Amino acid sequence: MKENEAEMWPEKDHTMKSKYENMKIIYNRSKIGWYWAPLFVSFWFVLFYVVVIPAFHRMPPLKTQEDELQQPGQFIGERAENTLLRLSKIGPKVVGSPTNEQVAVQFLLNEISDIMEEARGDLYDIERDVQIASGNYLLWSMVNVYQSIQNVVVKLTPKNSTSEAALLVNSHFDSVPGSSGAGDAGMMCVIMLEVLRVIAKNETPLTYSVVFLFNGAEENPLQGSHAFITQHPWAKNVKAVINLDSAGSGGREILFQSGPDNPWLMKYYGKNIVHPFASTIGEELFQNGFVPSETDYRVFRDFGEIPGLDMAQTLNGYVYHTKYDRFNLIPRRTYQLTGENVLALVKALANAEELENPSDHAEGHMIFFDVLGWFFVYYPESTGIIINISVCVLVCITIVGYIWIMSSSTGMFRRRIWAKFGILTALQVTGVALGIGLVMSIALFLDAVNLPMSWFAQNWMLFGLYFCPMIFGMGIVPAIYFSRTKEHGLPLGYGIQLLMHSHCLILTIITIVMVSYGIRSAFILMLCISFYTLSVLINMVTKAHKTNFLWLIPHCICQVLPFMFYTYCCYAFYVVFVPMQGRECNTNPEILMGFFTALMVLLFAPFLVPLFCLFRKSKTIISLFGICTIVFIVLAATPVGFPYAEKTAAQRFYAVHTSRTFRDGDPSSAVTHTDSGYFVLPVDRRPHTVDDILFEETNYTKSEDMSCDSEIMCGYPIYSSRWLNAVDNSYFVPGPEPNKGYIPTLQILDKSSKSATHIQFDLEISGPDHISMFIQPLNGSRLVDWSFTKKTFEENVKPPYYVYWSYALDPTPLQFRLEFEHDDPNWSGNTFKVALMGHRIHDDMYITDDFRQFLATFPPWVHVSSWLGSYNSWQL
Repeated sequence: MKENEAEMWPEKDHTMKSKYENMKIIYNRSKIGWYWAPLFVSFWFVLFYVVVIPAFHRMPPLKTQEDELQQPGQFIGERAENTLLRLSKIGPKVVGSPTNEQVAVQFLLNEISDIMEEARGDLYDIERDVQIASGNYLLWSMVNVYQSIQNVVVKLTPKNSTSEAALLVNSHFDSVPGSSGAGDAGMMCVIMLEVLRVIAKNETPLTYSVVFLFNGAEENPLQGSHAFITQHPWAKNVKAVINLDSAGSGGREILFQSGPDNPWLMKYYGKNIVHPFASTIGEELFQNGFVPSETDYRVFRDFGEIPGLDMAQTLNGYVYHTKYDRFNLIPRRTYQLTGENVLALVKALANAEELENPSDHAEGHMIFFDVLGWFFVYYPESTGIIINISVCVLVCITIVGYIWIMSSSTGMFRRRIWAKFGILTALQVTGVALGIGLVMSIALFLDAVNLPMSWFAQNWMLFGLYFCPMIFGMGIVPAIYFSRTKEHGLPLGYGIQLLMHSHCLILTIITIVMVSYGIRSAFILMLCISFYTLSVLINMVTKAHKTNFLWLIPHCICQVLPFMFYTYCCYAFYVVFVPMQGRECNTNPEILMGFFTALMVLLFAPFLVPLFCLFRKSKTIISLFGICTIVFIVLAATPVGFPYAEKTAAQRFYAVHTSRTFRDGDPSSAVTHTDSGYFVLPVDRRPHTVDDILFEETNYTKSEDMSCDSEIMCGYPIYSSRWLNAVDNSYFVPGPEPNKGYIPTLQILDKSSKSATHIQFDLEISGPDHISMFIQPLNGSRLVDWSFTKKTFEENVKPPYYVYWSYALDPTPLQFRLEFEHDDPNWSGNTFKVALMGHRIHDDMYITDDFRQFLATFPPWVHVSSWLGSYNSWQL
């Protein structure tokens, strides 16, 4: 016996020492055959594929119009489906196009007329209105100016109502260029129509009015909601909103924002939702900018100061804002699932007493999440803090109690066990750090060698690239340690349990930190440590922890539900966020995927990976995950890892056939330079995938003149603020002139001065129904006032100032005022530079054969959104 080990035992207690030595031999020699390891791993894979994935995609059967005869008052998915088929046949519905302003509006009015004819006139008053509005506001760093855009609005009021308060239900019928908008968000519009029909046709008890806003300018962006909430007479009585949108093509709609504050909204959601799909995690991710999208909910919240629920469908986000967003891709059962949810919520909130005066209940936040769609959990943030802290305290007590009992069982001094616990904690931290380090290194490496997003079309690549290295890092360190301590120290079973205790303690500390910073998503760690602690308590009570393997039964059983819950969250994250990386070019998507995967592994696998040490050849088993990682990295560099697939996972580009004209002076001055060609804007992290095809196999070339030093936005025709961050990856391909009948014009109406240091310009612009304008002060001048919103100056927006102007029905030129100041009364040179970018984003008849030929050179796995544009600049 080694000297330090002999010191553990009092001289008088040879019996106990002998008992420990025998126990040590048994524990060290008792291991499970390596051939059981594949079965152990397969069990968890089967659990994921047989339970978790079907639970995520579970939807109710579609109800037909025959079902309505037997059970009136139910949502009929078949009718909604038929309505969407007719709506999607209209085609793209871009603001300013006849299909949006005439055909789509008339379609909705006809549907509403049919509903009004069937409505219970003895129970409800139904009013409809077509709002035509103009206005401007600051969105992001862009001044959003709209003119004569349209909304279709319906108000349903119960005849016995004694209150003016109303619930708003909103979605939009317009679409992006080239897309029919079946999923985004035509489907939500037909859901609203059917909900209106069901309520109006049946005796549905309602306390308050319900306003249905069919928004005609959401993609423009968010103009329709701003017009309604700031100008429509019904808006002043709206107390809460249900906002319906889409980032995909059907599937379960996720509730990703609620409130702000107003926890009563979540209570009604929890009590009445039929098919729950919501999480505080999604809400906090969205509110912290991890989702590259925005919804009308923001406008209702910021400009209307009304609380609400923000819900969106996310399945098959690959087709979002593309020509592939079609009616036939939407799963049929989606109509029934979303319809039943929306109908239940509308009924509940339209009868909620809190709707009368929500401000009286606007305090606090809720923690909420669904468990595999089976049931919904929600509770106040204050309750969550109590639960989180209580569980953390219980964890600490349990670990101390376990070590106390372990000391009594083994006869080892407690200080020695605590020392072992400290060593194992350090090993666990090392293993976790190694796993995260490997994941981040792979993420940075793949991006550095221009191989990101190999998982974009093949999601299974994520397993080898990020799951495997995380599992390898977490497992290999303790496996090496236990293999080198066979002849001394704690029995293997105790050592593995102590190792898992250490991870539980680490998560407990992180939970306490998250709670201290007010992060509501701390619940996800709390669930992890609480289920593990439950298994430890069961083992302590039954004394199964003293046995070789019986303690594994409670342990594994208590890990089943957490494993399903965390892999469900992980799968939902991938469904939502993987397609989104196809429209994000400024950040490394590998970092996001790798970090989230590592986080999920730290939740669903930390109490499973150490169990590999119970198998013979444990280091070999764990090393297989490392080998798998290497294989997948190699695959990422082969055609197998090519990220894109035709129709199902297309790469996105914008292409604008452009004519450009530059002037050093006012509109009457001579032109200094003019050219034409194709402005190409890649959208994701791999902007050069088409370079070989586009420039080596054709006669097209990239322009070397970027004009970034002399021209605003490098002389590119920027369409929206989302293009601003992609300018660095964009390029210009010289080509023939496009049709120039749509180019915007600039006219100086007046130029005046109030003082020697002040000058005012009155200008007018006209042109196509979508125009971007950039204003850059020159030679020390400052823009101090203008005709648009003053928020630009209040929020210190930096120049160049971006004004986005669009109109729908009225093409009247836009007149506006600009006021500049200069510290020196001696004005030298020009005061400012202005660039106008005109866009004809509908009417394909104007596209030339040259441009069609250019678009045809893009490979089939690329989706190109294309139209005609122009760039004109002046110095005034």
